[in-house]
Amino acid sequence: MPPLVLASTSPYRRELLTRLGLPFAVANPRTDESPLPGETPEALALRLSEAKARAVADEYPEALIIGSDQVATVDGVIYGKPGSHERAVAQLRALSGKTVNFYTGLCLYNARTRHADVRGIPTLVTFRHLSDTEIANYLHREPAYNCAGAAKSEGLGIALLQSMRGDDPNALVGLPLIALCDMLRQQGVAIL
Repeated sequence: MPPLVLASTSPYRRELLTRLGLPFAVANPRTDESPLPGETPEALALRLSEAKARAVADEYPEALIIGSDQVATVDGVIYGKPGSHERAVAQLRALSGKTVNFYTGLCLYNARTRHADVRGIPTLVTFRHLSDTEIANYLHREPAYNCAGAAKSEGLGIALLQSMRGDDPNALVGLPLIALCDMLRQQGVAIL
């Protein structure tokens, strides 16, 4: 099996990839995540997932490199990682009662052959109508400032949600394992 590399500094993606029981290295892709003028959220997630994988290819020329990126959108507005308490409160107020498309781009890049398998996995998440007290209590207990949408569905943030619809529950956390397993199998990697 060629070396497997996760081109991400996300602890959530690292934890998800660990579930497959495959050895892997982690590399910081140092990628500019700014959207291009007129770029759709879906195109942004796909482009960034591939850019992240390609960014570490010179360092790992024989590896299969995993890149992933997620964009959250509602009503044409992109919601990134809030980074602060104030922005997290504003995001949760804006998302209250709305359905958000969390679009996850996934790339498996074969550095040896220079082949990129890039896929997009959407997850629709409907937030409950949230009171200011619920938002404050949630962020006090789980300050999700490094999560798009300011909520961790794998943690207490699940209490903020009304429903989720998608093909892979791991996609919402940031690494669609169902699609990744298929991609790895196509590259000859035996997972089981």
